[in-house]
Amino acid sequence: AKSDRLQGRYYIYDVKTDKLNEIHTVCPWLKEEELAEMKPVEYKSRDGLTIHGYLTLPVGKEAKNLPVIINPHGGPWSRDYWKFKPEIQYFANKGYAVLQMNFRGSVGFGKKFLEIAFKQWGRDMQNDVTDGAKWLISEGIADSTRIAIYGGSYGGYATLAGMTFTPDLYACGIDYCGVSNIFSFYDAIPSYWESYRAMMYEMTGDPVKDSLLLREVSPLFHVDKIKSPMLIAQGANDPRVKKSESDQMVAALKKAGIKVEYILKEDEGHGFKNEANKFDLYKAIGKFLDENLK
Repeated sequence: AKSDRLQGRYYIYDVKTDKLNEIHTVCPWLKEEELAEMKPVEYKSRDGLTIHGYLTLPVGKEAKNLPVIINPHGGPWSRDYWKFKPEIQYFANKGYAVLQMNFRGSVGFGKKFLEIAFKQWGRDMQNDVTDGAKWLISEGIADSTRIAIYGGSYGGYATLAGMTFTPDLYACGIDYCGVSNIFSFYDAIPSYWESYRAMMYEMTGDPVKDSLLLREVSPLFHVDKIKSPMLIAQGANDPRVKKSESDQMVAALKKAGIKVEYILKEDEGHGFKNEANKFDLYKAIGKFLDENLK
């Protein structure tokens, strides 16, 4: 058994006695009643699309004027699910509401919903993220002066795009192994992705035929628009989003005079797996959010 507030509970069913016996609960010290509910929500994009997502509110807090973390998923051709997610519970426990949205291009919503996202990085895909934040403001749930954006991989790209293209919306941003420059991201595609290259060009943009578009939506070339502090985290051995994606963004932010904290771990790849590194990361994220949203 699993839920948004339960990592897992295991049972053995005895066919002779017709009884279900609990044998193990994952993390039994986490009490369901003390954890935050992840509630399905939906809102309209500016062009009339229904965007489905999940809103997690801090336990015991009224859904009014809250500090909020906008959390676009990675992929981008994947999706968020209703499930137990430790980092979401961590944020809620610290008093932050979290909005996850399945922007256009997310899978599981039909072929058309996927295809209308082609060549829309930083454009309509990003608008769906922005419109989620604006929906929370219009509903009175979000305090418009205390909104952060945080994501990993494509979610890291969406964080950089949000900070760059809608700089007045976010009080701070956290980019976790995100793409900053689509051209250099393509140049560093690992050999085991080579068969995927033509499909990526079709879905995201061709670096030659669509060069103007890709430059327009690569945050690295628009760092001068950023107004708020950033935290960037990266694994040095990341084969998918190379270290250079974060290195060049951090250098550009420093040159532009934007406050930036850089967490680089030499023994990590695409997303941190080492427990000590995870503790370092989430301590830093928690401190960064508290400094900029409270």
